[in-house]
Amino acid sequence: MTARTLSILCFGAHPDDCDFRFGGAAMLYRALGHRVTFVSMTNGDTGHYDMGGGPLARRRYAEAMASARIADIDYRVLDIHNGELVPTPELRKVVIQIMREVQADLVLCHRDHDYHPDHRAVGTVVQDAAYTVTVPNVAPLTPHLRQAPVLGYFYDAFRQPVPFVPHIAIDTDPVMERKIDMGCCHESQVFEWLPYNGGVLDKVPAEPAARRAWFAETHRRRFAAIAEHSREALIALYGPEHGRAVRSAESVMISEYGRPLPRERYREMFPFLPEVAATTQA
Repeated sequence: MTARTLSILCFGAHPDDCDFRFGGAAMLYRALGHRVTFVSMTNGDTGHYDMGGGPLARRRYAEAMASARIADIDYRVLDIHNGELVPTPELRKVVIQIMREVQADLVLCHRDHDYHPDHRAVGTVVQDAAYTVTVPNVAPLTPHLRQAPVLGYFYDAFRQPVPFVPHIAIDTDPVMERKIDMGCCHESQVFEWLPYNGGVLDKVPAEPAARRAWFAETHRRRFAAIAEHSREALIALYGPEHGRAVRSAESVMISEYGRPLPRERYREMFPFLPEVAATTQA
């Protein structure tokens, strides 16, 4: 296991994206004393059926800060309109500056093929920054990184043009209740907008405890599905007995566009993985 403090940097398109895709792992890193930064590249100001603009952006910022307190992480929200994210050179410089500021060892983001244009934009701009973060004359007022960070992608189920490959699978069972609490912080999304958009708003309970139970039931199924998709990787990294028993998981696909991370070095970037991760062959 690495003896130094790691800096883990996650870029999501919207407030709550990083929480659902890597909130459990974030808490595992923090339990070991490593630094975790979530960045929402937009302010989320269109993500609702009944409110928007400044009031919604401020509400979603407050929700992100509440989630950050549960996970004990740094959470940043960029003031860019939801739905208008474009991977311009100017935005790339913003990403580079954040990577340099936090001295990122591991950077995670969406893949650049996805149903949502903001997600695709994040994947493109972060990939484009993953090498140029080392070039001194790009954004020259910010000291450059001497080596590129490891770059990885959050889990997704899209298959075109290529399916997601779970190189890293993470057992989130020990922190699942706290991850559910993180999700519940995003009330405007999980109890309002997403149920409305999915045609189930009338199914959302009004009472707080019942709401949490409703949310927990649906999202345990979501993360159980990720565990099943990642079962082979869970068994390889945790061993057969543990790997088969995992009920909820997060997973990461390692990108070719960042610093290489061979299997024997997985635990350097994911130090909560057990010793078997370094000894079991792929």
